[in-house]
Amino acid sequence: MTTRPVLPLALVLSALAAMPVLAQQHDVGNHTPSAPYAGLDQREIPTLSQDDIAELRAGAGWGLALPAELQGHPGPAHLLELADEIALSATQTAEIEEIHDRMRTEAIAAGERLIAAEAALGAAFADGLPERDHLRELVDAAAATRAELRFIHLSSHLATPRLLRGEQIAHYNRLRGYGDGASEDHDAGSARHGHGDE
Repeated sequence: MTTRPVLPLALVLSALAAMPVLAQQHDVGNHTPSAPYAGLDQREIPTLSQDDIAELRAGAGWGLALPAELQGHPGPAHLLELADEIALSATQTAEIEEIHDRMRTEAIAAGERLIAAEAALGAAFADGLPERDHLRELVDAAAATRAELRFIHLSSHLATPRLLRGEQIAHYNRLRGYGDGASEDHDAGSARHGHGDE
């Protein structure tokens, strides 16, 4: 029977004591100090990235219709993207295109108002500290415009499901990867289509 060498107790204790220091040094060497907003001070509008602004100006979803989209109520943009896969008829396509065009026109206008409201909010602090009442007006204006934009996107999800057959909605949701039925056809669909909401 082989006897394992026994390490001196002092050596074991000193090794254990050094572990937190080594872990801390490893952590410092591999991570920068927490600075989640670093670089955002270079934005023209503090609360909006260039991608955000581009999406708003294009009338895109910007994630605002997720309460409907993720509950299985399709919106017009992605329905049109998946028109062939879910076998939209010519009549369905024409009606959904009409809903989409109206939604996009309204969303672009509201998006521009939101960009302006967020720019005004940023400018108020760039010029110093705004008066409390003026700040309330700016915040309320931005919030109201955002709510309007969200309503525009979500309300388009009220209009489209009534135009579809149940199996079309089910197939759409599988392609988009929602629910228990999401599988192979989602993989095929996601390779071709984005995952934003609409």
